[in-house]
Amino acid sequence: MRIEGPDGAVVHSEIEVGSGLIMIGGTAGDEHRRSPQSIGGAITQGLHVFVEEIDGHYETARAAGAVIVAEPTDQDYGDRTYQAIDPEGHHWWFGQRISE
Repeated sequence: MRIEGPDGAVVHSEIEVGSGLIMIGGTAGDEHRRSPQSIGGAITQGLHVFVEEIDGHYETARAAGAVIVAEPTDQDYGDRTYQAIDPEGHHWWFGQRISE
């Protein structure tokens, strides 16, 4: 789903991935629609997404040109994770549960 405001800017969107739903929305006003890159690279949000197969996901992201900040690593809390930055400067963390 994609909902646009009167000026054509996206104000809310949703995407279903498997049985999950990701909702992305902003607050009214131009100051909330700027990307991290447009304001000097500040981290304006953090999103952690669990995937079924982290290493394949990482390879796909890397091949597509994602800036990899942290390579896939097993964490002591039971996840395998990596971090990437998208073209607008948003930071994404991806993880896979590998042990309880």
